[in-house]
Parts: sequence; C-alpha cells; structure tokens
Amino acid sequence: MAVLLEGGDRKGLLHDMTAAILRHGGDIVLVEIIERGTRSVVYWELDGIDDPEGLMESFLEIDVVESLQRLPTMYQVWGKRIIVVGAGAQVGQVAIGAIGEADRHNIRGEKISVDTIPIVGEADLASAVRAVARLPRAVAVVLAGSLMGGEVTKAVDEIRARGILVVSLNMAGSAPEHADLVVTDPVQAGVMAVMAIASTASFDIARVRGHHF
Repeated sequence: MAVLLEGGDRKGLLHDMTAAILRHGGDIVLVEIIERGTRSVVYWELDGIDDPEGLMESFLEIDVVESLQRLPTMYQVWGKRIIVVGAGAQVGQVAIGAIGEADRHNIRGEKISVDTIPIVGEADLASAVRAVARLPRAVAVVLAGSLMGGEVTKAVDEIRARGILVVSLNMAGSAPEHADLVVTDPVQAGVMAVMAIASTASFDIARVRGHHF
C-alpha cells in the first residue's frame, strides 16, 4: 500500500509514524519527505500491513497529522525505470528509441519510464552511474557518449554487481567492455534496453550478453 500524510511538522514525527507502521506489522519499502518546515507531507510505500484501515486510523491519531490519502504505488504508476546518462546528442537519440519502444510495450499493459541526464566529465558521469543503483525502480542504465572509462568503468562494475542492466553505446574507453550489451546505433540501444527489461518482450539478454551490435 502507499499513503500520503499531510499536516504539521515537529521533531519525532517520523518516529511516531514508523511506530504505527511497526504496530501493524508493516515493512517500509519507500519513504519520501515531500515537504517539511511549518507543513509536513510524507509519502510511504509499505508492505505486509495486516490491517490497512487500522494503520490509517493510527496515522490520523498522531497529533499533527491532518489528512491522508491512500494512493497507487510509484511502481504501479511509473513502473520500471531506464536511466540514460551521457552527452546531450547521444542521450537524445537513445531516448527516441527507448521512449518509442516503451510506448509499444506500455500500450500492452507494461509500465516502463525513461529518465535522462545529459552530463559530461568522468567524476560526474561516475557519480550519476553509481546513483542509478540508489534510484527507486531503476533496473537499467544506458551509457550514451563517445568516451567513458576510468571511474565510470568502476561504477559500471559496481551497479552490475547490484543487478542493474548496463547497455553501452560503442564508444572509446573501457566502459563498453564492462557493459552487458554494446550497441552502435543510439536509437537501437534505447530500443534494446527496453526490450531487455520488458515482461511483454521475448528478448532474452542472457543470450546476447557481452555481444556488440
């Protein structure tokens, strides 16, 4: 379940909310503090709640909580995420392929969203790649540039070890040799990234992992 709580703010508010979740047997999947200060807006995604109605009553018993909304989860709304990082021209072309292919699958009931960040510089690129493993619902990253290596390559190894699929354009540097899939055409790279994560596709990344296209 997902719930949005609105009201006032004070010290210890999150403690009181998590205590209510614990009393109802819940596990916290995601929490986001949307507003804080004089007002508080907190979004929770929870699993294992044994009495959803009782939990909502417990939330409303907290002194500063004024209202709540039960909502669909972010996964239900936005689905799996593909993150495209790199130089602007290549990022734009990858996005064309990824968005077009995602639309084809989303029409058939899939939920896939595409996020992009045009960014240059080894340190910034490495930070962006590493951050993909910390993004909710992110399952794949496309490296869209003309040269990536060094710290970016280390970041690729780290996120692959955490289960993130890495698709790379065929570029200079060592990063492509550490990716799951290397594709020369940026539009096709976007298409294949979506096909690799879509449950409505018959594409099997295990059969082509390490190949260049």
